[in-house]
Amino acid sequence: MKFLLLSLITHQPDPVSGEVLDPATRLREVVDTAVLAEQLGFEGFAVGERHERPFLASAPPVVLSNIAARTTTLELWTGVTTLSLLDPVRAFEDYSTLDNLSGGRLQLMIGKGNGTAQADLFHVTPGDQWDRNREGYELFRALWENETVTWNARFRPPLVDAVTVPRPLQPRLTIWHGSATSRESVDLAARYGDPVFSANVTNPVEPYADLIDHYRERWEAYGHDPAKARVGAGTAGLYVARTSQEAVERYRPLFEQRLAFARDTGLPVVFETIEDFVDRSSALIGSPQQVVEKVLRYHERLGHEVMHLTADRGGLSTAEQRASLELFQAEVAPALRSAVPERGTAPVA
Repeated sequence: MKFLLLSLITHQPDPVSGEVLDPATRLREVVDTAVLAEQLGFEGFAVGERHERPFLASAPPVVLSNIAARTTTLELWTGVTTLSLLDPVRAFEDYSTLDNLSGGRLQLMIGKGNGTAQADLFHVTPGDQWDRNREGYELFRALWENETVTWNARFRPPLVDAVTVPRPLQPRLTIWHGSATSRESVDLAARYGDPVFSANVTNPVEPYADLIDHYRERWEAYGHDPAKARVGAGTAGLYVARTSQEAVERYRPLFEQRLAFARDTGLPVVFETIEDFVDRSSALIGSPQQVVEKVLRYHERLGHEVMHLTADRGGLSTAEQRASLELFQAEVAPALRSAVPERGTAPVA
């Protein structure tokens, strides 16, 4: 199993101290955490894309380029790149440049994105977002794999023998399709033989398992070898401590802020208490053995071999976050890597 840290670069008051970092400090903190991830042995670091408060994640390739300059082996993931909002030509130029600067460490995860501010800023509507996502993906893929492209697009001007530079370092890029609930996203992934990454954050495992079952069904329907389907999955939170009691009590104020944020913004509240959150969500809060057992239970339902964990402190001190990540890598990750071999992220032929 491969492990990534993921940040959406949230920008909120610390749930314990109330401190609010200025944007420059918060962005540097994310880059520093990525450097720590490589030092501790995580395989990758992912940066999300959001275009509204309370996030600072509007420019993932810029953040990932900073991370690339300070690391040497860390895979650089997006989580997700919202191709429904972006000009695929401009996105190609950004990410091809990043691929070159990083020595071919880019792993792209795409999705249609969410949030009303995105629709307001980019004039993307619920009626056209899926078509935009599909067209953006197909054009981006064509640009990546071809020196010249002729393309009749619906959502951007047509291309005639277009040449895009720089050419990427990776001749064929692995593109993951991120999805929380969308069958459209996993169907697109299955059609093109791409891996899928389940958000696996808001609800218990059942709806996500149903979505992955649908992906595997569509994968076979499109004529792909069932053994080559690949799945990743997210987690709703992370704090590993020596005992479950210590982990739960320390995480409690972080959960309370999460609950308050959901209620203030009208998001659905699925888990009313931290005990229920620890028990039924994908959050990994507990002792090393408890975390191993929980991930393996989820693996039985999802069959995932890549997993992302939160990169943000969210109320923990820097020392507490580091201790949790160190304990994860020392006692959790080795057991899971042994139990669930990861087949690599090279594109499926």
